[in-house]
Amino acid sequence: MEKRWSTVLINTVLLASGFGTMHMLEKFKDAVLAHYGITEAMMSYQQTAYVVGLFVAFLLGGTSLFKGSFKRSVALIVSFAAIPQFLIPFMPNWWGVVALRFFQGFIVALIAVFSNQIGRLFVAERPFAKGVILSGIFWGGIYGINLAKWAGGSKASWSSVTEAFIISAVIMYVMLAIWWLFVEDFEIPKEKHSSGSNVWKMPFTWVFGFTFFPALWIIFTLGSFTLHNVKFSDAQVANLVMALEVSMGLWSIIMGYLGYRLSVKNTSNRGLFKAIVSVMTLSYAVTFLGLFIVWKAISANDYTLALLGIAVTGIVQGTGPAFWTTAPAAYPKEIYPEASFALGLISNSANAVAPNVMFVLVHSVTTGMIIYLSMALLGIVLLLVSSRMKLPVEELS
Repeated sequence: MEKRWSTVLINTVLLASGFGTMHMLEKFKDAVLAHYGITEAMMSYQQTAYVVGLFVAFLLGGTSLFKGSFKRSVALIVSFAAIPQFLIPFMPNWWGVVALRFFQGFIVALIAVFSNQIGRLFVAERPFAKGVILSGIFWGGIYGINLAKWAGGSKASWSSVTEAFIISAVIMYVMLAIWWLFVEDFEIPKEKHSSGSNVWKMPFTWVFGFTFFPALWIIFTLGSFTLHNVKFSDAQVANLVMALEVSMGLWSIIMGYLGYRLSVKNTSNRGLFKAIVSVMTLSYAVTFLGLFIVWKAISANDYTLALLGIAVTGIVQGTGPAFWTTAPAAYPKEIYPEASFALGLISNSANAVAPNVMFVLVHSVTTGMIIYLSMALLGIVLLLVSSRMKLPVEELS
């Protein structure tokens, strides 16, 4: 296999090992409640801390923390997930666990630093490569859920919980060691640029950054807030959540490949950006259809139709591969690493606000679905606006 693509695959597996932390703790719910003597409401704080950590990771991306040596940055990011994974079962206090979950959210910074690497290795193939890597988020979620299930799930003893956490932490470092041996290092620039090339002062950064905001709103709340308001059995809801993970993983690869085929036709900056907008717009349009199917299925209490709707709605993740290849396509080479984190910070603000907003607003499936449908439409509108704007690379040239 060509070395570039073997790098993509090993990046995917490393990302999956890190995102195994995403849902694992909540799958031990009863064991956690009994061990720490907390309420279910207090239990939910750990997942809120995790998604806020996803947002803060991009905020730190503007500092020198994840710059310099690419390999050093990846090792640091993996450690933010792995070290807390070692410590969580031994924490004597629940709020210490919540704090550690916040730091585990930093694993998402891998997406931005991998974007820098993919920008160096590929041109037209960037969306496909990024789609494969991003699918690792969902394979990781499935891996974490199944590892928790293997350890006994909600009914597990605390010793089994501890064993599962230690195993997953060791796997992260084993994968990091293998990755380290096969991947070449490079420098992510640390230098500051003049105000004329400040990505935060570019209107394009703000408009396009928010084009991915609606997708992340849906991705990070659909399973937790809407599906838990349905009348299906617990086993059926668990299957729907798993189906959503699988669907998003597969759509990430499929839409990434579509982005590649469209990019091949015109590899100029504008041509690559046009392919990005096309893929994201199509993904949102089909997501809108999928959400309607889910809404009808839940209203009719039709589990089979709900599975179909979830399978279609998973295409919302098809926006991801295109979005994460925007920085190298739209910005000058000198500043696109900084732009990757800027776009990530703006879009991932959804992680910081969506869970709490949905918790306050959503008391019925209808309300949730109206919000989700509005998000899909908002994504399309923002894409149409951004497609009419000058790219930063065009302005600065």
